[in-house]
Amino acid sequence: MLKASEADNDFVPWLAEAMPIVQWADDSLLLVSYRLRPEATWDNGSPVLARDVAFTLKVMNCPGLPTEMDQAMFGFIRDIRLDPTDARRFTLVCVGQSPDHVRSSGDFSILPEYVLDPEGQLRSIALPALRQTSRPVPAVVVAFARRYQALELNKHPERLPGCGPYRISDWQKGRYLTLARKTRWWADTLSSPPPVLQAFPDQLTYQIIPDAATATLALRRGEIDLYSLMPAAEFVRLQQSAADQQRLRFSATDSYEFLAASFDVRKSILRDALTRRALSQLFDVAALVQATQQGAAVPSVGLISPRVKAYYHDSLPLLRFDPTTAVSLLQQAGWQRRGAGPWTRPNAQGQPEQLRLDLSYRTGEPAYETAARQFSAAARAVGVAVNLRPTEQSVLSRQLRAGATDMSIRTFSGNPFSYDFTPLLHSRGIGASNNTGFSLPASDELIDRIATTDDPARKARLLRQFQLLLHQERPFTVLYFLRYRLAAAARLRVPVTGLKPGYEAARIRVEVPQL
Repeated sequence: MLKASEADNDFVPWLAEAMPIVQWADDSLLLVSYRLRPEATWDNGSPVLARDVAFTLKVMNCPGLPTEMDQAMFGFIRDIRLDPTDARRFTLVCVGQSPDHVRSSGDFSILPEYVLDPEGQLRSIALPALRQTSRPVPAVVVAFARRYQALELNKHPERLPGCGPYRISDWQKGRYLTLARKTRWWADTLSSPPPVLQAFPDQLTYQIIPDAATATLALRRGEIDLYSLMPAAEFVRLQQSAADQQRLRFSATDSYEFLAASFDVRKSILRDALTRRALSQLFDVAALVQATQQGAAVPSVGLISPRVKAYYHDSLPLLRFDPTTAVSLLQQAGWQRRGAGPWTRPNAQGQPEQLRLDLSYRTGEPAYETAARQFSAAARAVGVAVNLRPTEQSVLSRQLRAGATDMSIRTFSGNPFSYDFTPLLHSRGIGASNNTGFSLPASDELIDRIATTDDPARKARLLRQFQLLLHQERPFTVLYFLRYRLAAAARLRVPVTGLKPGYEAARIRVEVPQL
């Protein structure tokens, strides 16, 4: 319903006719009212209606479906009220009077009821009833979950039509995905469509090329037209080539994505902040930025980008590589080491445990690999054993959810329009997207207060307090914020953005040569 726009520095209407109308109810409820664009239709020509939104929310809360992430992110939406006089109008009942909830309330994809529940069997089930885990699951809900899973949408995305400008015309798992522009798309009827509703290319083909050198060669040969999120070394090499300067255009922009080392604080060896702070001192950020980003990345004290000057806590010190301090902090945490032996301390049961770490990261990613190996070498030098575990992404995701690793090197994506850290660090996110297992009453309270204030000065104070708390507790350590690098064929005009993937594909245009 809404879409993030860096140009507007906010969310803007997409499927919604306008930004929602907001009302406060009692002391804890927020009523967010939308109306969908009257032009909006599904691929079969039927209108996108409020009941499709209601259906989507029910799917997100449907027992038996793997929707924990959705529930963590949008669990504040407790009910939906359909307007009996207007099939396109509805009101979301939200818990917590957070301005960020207003923006987030429209930031999810709407599913077509006519495809997934053609008989409308879920209409009889109220959204709050799906959230009541203490009651038996209605038979109609169980049956729906089975039908939904039987569709295997992850293997057959073509079975799920949408209301956007493109449809899947061809795809092969692990190789490519081709989207074709619809000849008749509802937004084409608008007299002056805003940028978020513009779609120019007739076809978009995404090639999956895991190896950076192979992808760069394909770009140079003209086999692909655009390469985004380029590794720094490949990007710099192309920029230094006179021939490539003639046939390619280059752009680089600061992003809101950061590389971080995460700690699972539920593990006995990582239960205390002193140990996590000690291990953090073994990352040499300056060397990592130079080795993996050619020096073009931005170190940060925490999860707020330094480019967001109003909210960034610039009084906190940046992380520095300091093995001596790491050893001192380990000793303060109760770890002891005899000679060249391992670090040990008693666990909660009084039994000795060793400081040995499993460090997981996505295989095939040079930046992750470099950070992991650098940390391992520094840790080994001070007597901490580290087992490196390069892992395929889907397996790593399962491991993180299951708490099956001690540390991980990952990137986290953010945006400058919302500062609701509930999914990442709140106790309500544990078991879904809070893979560190970190939560404190103080941090939960700060997260809630940050999300519920719209006063910039107050939000800035709260965010600084939150950054200070994370700086002390270290559930994860931010290493640096990335720059998005993009190289494209010279004939293309590519709108770039600091939001992933670094460009707006639907608004790419081909430059018409001047006669």
